[in-house]
Amino acid sequence: MATLPDNLPPLRDIIKFHDLSAKKKLGQNFLLDLNLTRRIASLSGSLEGQTVLEIGPGPGGLTRALLLEGADKVIAVEKDPRCLPILAEIAAAYPGRLEVIEGDALELDVSNFSGLKIIANLPYCVATPLLVKWLKISPWPPFYNAMSLMFQKEVAQRIVAPPGSKTYGRLSVLSQFRTVPDIALILPPEAFMPPPKVESAVVTFRPIEKPAEDCNIGTLEKITTAAFGQRRKMLRASLKQVSADPIALLEAAGIPPTERAEQISVAGFVRLAQLMDQ
Repeated sequence: MATLPDNLPPLRDIIKFHDLSAKKKLGQNFLLDLNLTRRIASLSGSLEGQTVLEIGPGPGGLTRALLLEGADKVIAVEKDPRCLPILAEIAAAYPGRLEVIEGDALELDVSNFSGLKIIANLPYCVATPLLVKWLKISPWPPFYNAMSLMFQKEVAQRIVAPPGSKTYGRLSVLSQFRTVPDIALILPPEAFMPPPKVESAVVTFRPIEKPAEDCNIGTLEKITTAAFGQRRKMLRASLKQVSADPIALLEAAGIPPTERAEQISVAGFVRLAQLMDQ
């Protein structure tokens, strides 16, 4: 498998030739440094023999890195038709190893996928909805065995935040219930074109095949949405949206009704979800 740089032109030249500019409404920020993209590609471990799902490849900086790092196949989902000719050039340089799907990743049918990795510089505008969709996938364990995903740094911090912190919230609970997330790399704005106004971070996710305490994740999402939607209120008040008797529900779970959402562990929210479904 190739380990040396490919024979394609530099990304800056390709972008200039195709007169491609990042569109803010699509949440595009292009990564041009091949050394950096190869580093991101390797965060989830060896890609030898692996199939990788990539969302929003744009001009293909990360796509090329995934192929260079040995992925057997890359399935790239791209919504922007302007990027398709560039991706076609990459596909020609790596015969049989790059499949490009034009469309919206939020509508992607993943029912036939199995045992792949998801590695993506996610467009900021769809990053959180995509993550939640992949965390809620059923049945579990999911169709992916690892994920390495780019977010705005503040979103990444929410994903890994522990109970008691100001950034702990719904996304923290959903992520940590079903995966082990970790911030693996922080990138400055100047790593992108155009530079965003904030730092970015790559979060790796290792799915937990069987959570120690399981529950319906739809119920868990419903409870955490209510609890953190009014995070300054005590749970006895914020959970009135989802429970006719929140005090009894909390006491049954061993949680004082006067606690606030950020004080409750992932396991505590799981207990609440279990009790709600009884």
